Amino acid sequence: MHHHGHSGAIAFCGCFMAETGSGSGAATKARRREVVVNGRRIKTIDVHAHCCVPKAMAVINHPLEAPGLLMDDTSTRLSAMDAQGIDVEVLSINPFWYRAGKDEAAELIRIQNETLVEFCAAHPDRFHAFATAALQFPELAAEQVEHAVKTLGFRGVGVAGSVAGEELANPRFHPFWKKCEELDVLVFMHPLGVRELEPSGRLGGSGLLTNTIGNPLETTIALSHLIFEGTLDRFPGLKICAAHGGGFLPSYANRSDAVIRTFPSRVGPLPKKPPTAYLRDGQLFFDTIVFTPEALRHLIAETGPGQIMIGTDYPFPWTSTEIDLVLSTPGLSDEQRIAILGGTASRLLGIQ
Repeated sequence: MHHHGHSGAIAFCGCFMAETGSGSGAATKARRREVVVNGRRIKTIDVHAHCCVPKAMAVINHPLEAPGLLMDDTSTRLSAMDAQGIDVEVLSINPFWYRAGKDEAAELIRIQNETLVEFCAAHPDRFHAFATAALQFPELAAEQVEHAVKTLGFRGVGVAGSVAGEELANPRFHPFWKKCEELDVLVFMHPLGVRELEPSGRLGGSGLLTNTIGNPLETTIALSHLIFEGTLDRFPGLKICAAHGGGFLPSYANRSDAVIRTFPSRVGPLPKKPPTAYLRDGQLFFDTIVFTPEALRHLIAETGPGQIMIGTDYPFPWTSTEIDLVLSTPGLSDEQRIAILGGTASRLLGIQ
């Protein structure tokens, strides 16, 4: 009898979390989950959370992709965070403006960054944000980053995995990377899929492969070029956090070391270090969106516990259990768990 009562209680807890996690009604106010590691209440920071600024989107008539991206219903967002145990969400906006003209891009970014600042200032204990920049005009983007950091107080900036079909490792983006290095901002890289593959139909059919495979593939390609084209060597102080656990790169990075041995004459100018070294030497960081403790254990084995920060992908329900994922991943010390749950993000983004 006791056993049944016990499992009933567990099921009830599950329902409570599921019900409040959706933020479905004002009546189900989520009890705020407080995360404690080794008796210490710690601040958890989610570095992968999406939003949008309709006024900025209107500049180029960009459509709203999901109502959950809107920031006007803050209570829904906060109750989802409370249910999951997320203390601070670092907001980012997936770039939709890389094909816009210079004047529109400048105006769009101005509106966007100022709105993000206002929103975060209204809830300073719960929200921080990555600034936005118009990378298609690298000098302008460098100015936008400078303004965002020195005038508006941002500590990070978001980029896509490519810029209107151009690689982030293209030398024409050097002014942007140089500025990010100089100002010590964290760059959050979020893919937009591999748009070049889509007309071919290779990612068509069932399975939403444009996202399921396309998003992590874009990140894998972007990071590989940043390593092999020498961008990370040129800007050794650069810090980039790659979404979705760095895509497919960390799970197969040793092939990038092996290609140098296998085809030494065909690799091109060699990076200064073995490619795998870039995953752990402090330039590349990764979020936890890899779904299972074994996947996160492996990601950490390839990169290091100091390179990982939690992400939820809010408002897209890819995951709602990142806290538990970190707490249940084997082989981590309490200090390492605290770093992943918030300590590393706090240091990199200057969150007190």
